[in-house]
Amino acid sequence: MTAIDLTLATPACRGCPIRHRAVCATCEPSELSRLEGMKSYRSWSAGQTIVMEGAELDFAASIVTGCATLTRSMEDGRVQMVGLLMPSDFIGRPGRAQAPYEVVAATDVTLCMFDRLGFERLLAETPHLSTRLLEMSLDEIDAAREWMLLLGRKTAREKVATLLSIILRRAATGKTPLRAELPITREAMASYLGLTIETVSRQMTLLRKDGVISMAGARTVLCDDLAALMAEAGDDADGDVIS
Repeated sequence: MTAIDLTLATPACRGCPIRHRAVCATCEPSELSRLEGMKSYRSWSAGQTIVMEGAELDFAASIVTGCATLTRSMEDGRVQMVGLLMPSDFIGRPGRAQAPYEVVAATDVTLCMFDRLGFERLLAETPHLSTRLLEMSLDEIDAAREWMLLLGRKTAREKVATLLSIILRRAATGKTPLRAELPITREAMASYLGLTIETVSRQMTLLRKDGVISMAGARTVLCDDLAALMAEAGDDADGDVIS
């Protein structure tokens, strides 16, 4: 695990951009103070491996800025992207000492990190922290089930629209149009969605021509009407599947 900077300034939790979305979101001031005494910040450049699949995982962490991919390797060398981690997402699993996936920085990434054993002890002593981690884990299960629906039943257009809506909603600042930098390449999008690169590019072009999205450069996507994009994804405005 090689970080580009091990001595970054570690800001106070109260000023953290993910304070109200991360695993610490429901912590009381005394609990937050304990976390603050444990944490450290580390950063990785785009393309760097944060942790190898099967390697010892001696930390737990929240993504503060940037995006990372989760991948699994097969015996014959094939690799599949199985997850996309964005700001406030959690890396690590209490009680598990090995990384089940390879975590790679898709963009420049900064993590708020905790020693795994110390974090496990704090979980046992801090109900708000353990409850929040459970909530996030259940949300991950729900997201995985939704992804099964996407891979098994959605059309190519719906798949691309779904991924774009997820990225835009996670990057939302309350301003219109919604704006986000695509954190992964078209090739990675294709792998994640079970499509070809050509199909991903074609569907993005069609969504742009139909006025659902617009592009500013090669990687910046904008959307004036999230409801329209989610309708293209086969979802309603709350993210539920349209029946």
